[in-house]
Amino acid sequence: MNEPIVARHWLAIAAPKAAPAIATTTVLALARIWNANGAEHSVGGAVLMGALSLGAAAAGVAAGNNTGDSVLVGTAFAASGALAFAGVAGYADGMPLPLLLWSLATTGAYALAARYWRTDRRETVAHERDIADRREERAHIERIETLRATTQVEVARTGAAYAEQLAAALVTRAALPGFDAAVLERAGLPELPARHRDT
Repeated sequence: MNEPIVARHWLAIAAPKAAPAIATTTVLALARIWNANGAEHSVGGAVLMGALSLGAAAAGVAAGNNTGDSVLVGTAFAASGALAFAGVAGYADGMPLPLLLWSLATTGAYALAARYWRTDRRETVAHERDIADRREERAHIERIETLRATTQVEVARTGAAYAEQLAAALVTRAALPGFDAAVLERAGLPELPARHRDT
């Protein structure tokens, strides 16, 4: 079997590993832009982001209790954390607190993503092993069937060659002087065709 060779671009391989850092960096950058445009010490902005964060967390709890879908729950809690992080980074003056929160958020995102990456890797390896086992089993069956078919063809050829040789020997022997077909029949050999006895 010929398998297509798929070479993935290095960006396609690196993008999932960089996604948590890109996400937290994007939230930090947008929060600091919001800070520069009037969110610094804005109580209304902080209340808004706090309410959105609490709403996303409540949605995560509700999704966990009702559906049990881990992807939906994880997405809701990630949105809650991102909104809280953006609210603090937008409200605070200076960069130390936002950078501290950014490093904690990035570390937490990688810790959560690593668990999913391990699970995904285990499933991929198990799938590849299953496919390899199936291919080996099919290849083994194909080899067995090829050997069986080759053996049957060889047996048929040998049988046909033997029948031709036997027929030629009987014809040659019947042509010899003093040949008596009745003696052969009494010896247990099959009865010869009538044309051989007539000769």
